[in-house]
Amino acid sequence: MSHSTWLAPVRYVEADQQGIVFNAHYLTYCDEAFGAFCAERGLLAFAEQVNLVSSTLTWTAAARWGDLVEVRTRCLRVGRTSTAIAFEIRASGRDCCHVETTYVLTDADGTKTPIPDSVRTELIDAAS
Repeated sequence: MSHSTWLAPVRYVEADQQGIVFNAHYLTYCDEAFGAFCAERGLLAFAEQVNLVSSTLTWTAAARWGDLVEVRTRCLRVGRTSTAIAFEIRASGRDCCHVETTYVLTDADGTKTPIPDSVRTELIDAAS
């Protein structure tokens, strides 16, 4: 399984008075999609221990109230303590936003920790 897809309708609360989704909600969509991506791979414990350290968003069109948002999630690369995840966001079939997020695995004290081999294997499989 190289990617996963998360779907949800744009809720009224996510749109401004013009019916356009406010930009911060795109990261919420990515959070939901990342949770689904990890759940499909048995990586929920990993998802609970990572910290987001960077996200880059590039918009190509707006999502609007009433659209169905589709977020396709895939792993781009895996480092020693971090992983880069790509999110492709579409709204009712239109490309909207591309997001690249880097997550770092930490222990309970917030110290970076190596990604376990079993998790690394699942992430690498999701990158192919």
